[in-house]
Amino acid sequence: MLEIMFSDSAGGSFRMAQYYGKGEYQADNASVFVSFSDEGAVDEEKIEKARRELEEEERMEWEQSVPLGGNPSDIFSFHLVLSAGDISEDVPGVRRRQVLEQFYAIYPMGGQAAAELSKRVSNHLKTIKKRMEEGESLRIWYSNHPDEMCGLYWFMDQLSQWGTYFGQITLVKLPEWEVMEDGQVVERAQWGETKPSEWRRYISMEKPVSKALCHQFASCWKQLKQENAPLRAVINGRLTSVSQAFYDDCILNEIPDTDEPFQEARLIGTILLKYRSGFSDAWAAQRIEKIIDDGILEAVSTAPDDSPSYHRLLRKREESKTL
Repeated sequence: MLEIMFSDSAGGSFRMAQYYGKGEYQADNASVFVSFSDEGAVDEEKIEKARRELEEEERMEWEQSVPLGGNPSDIFSFHLVLSAGDISEDVPGVRRRQVLEQFYAIYPMGGQAAAELSKRVSNHLKTIKKRMEEGESLRIWYSNHPDEMCGLYWFMDQLSQWGTYFGQITLVKLPEWEVMEDGQVVERAQWGETKPSEWRRYISMEKPVSKALCHQFASCWKQLKQENAPLRAVINGRLTSVSQAFYDDCILNEIPDTDEPFQEARLIGTILLKYRSGFSDAWAAQRIEKIIDDGILEAVSTAPDDSPSYHRLLRKREESKTL
């Protein structure tokens, strides 16, 4: 079974799921984030207690998990961020690479990462086509997240271009809400938020794809390609072309109401956690640059060379404080 994902985080989690729970648990160096309400000294005892609790939670999760099995070579991640930028190419090429380079420019070594992502697309497609011609089945994992829904439509268009409906194709859509065994309600925006121990329970949700549905998705993608808007968003469950300023109000609403400098990274984190509407930290960082250009904010520091560009301090410009 070929597994098709639309983010590297989802592909990485699924690879772990293939062996997760096999053998004896090996403690890893878990990272712990502890929030403090004051500016006091770091409480080392509190951090150590949190680390031990996290390690125990991970150990129990490992021991209760059943490995999915399978081969890592069956997993294909297309981390193309197709919700943003030019999508006019039949197969992602130079223009998509330029979009990725623009996004990844905020990260150290971002240009190299964008080039590697672009390079592997054509190789993945060739491998998938060959293996489907040999009779292998294919399973596509998607959600209402714009990148994953764009990925689904784009991939269906690729299948349509190949001209033959090879083998069996199924879809698995991420539930918007889930009630867990302990009564906790969990909301996930995309498959990359799924733990390795959780993938198994979703396999029963897969649904077969008819040839007609494949062509319908492909037709929708062709329409979006023709519109070639700067951004695509999911509105009322429908993938829609929108302007690049579509999410700007989300950002403006969360700018701290203070005269003091604040962390841009914290602003972006707040936006992503609160709205969960489909844009990435890279998109938010780009739009904040536009807000700076508009004179609403200004940068008062620069990020370290080994950090994303948004690891800096911002503040409101004097003339914008009444906005």
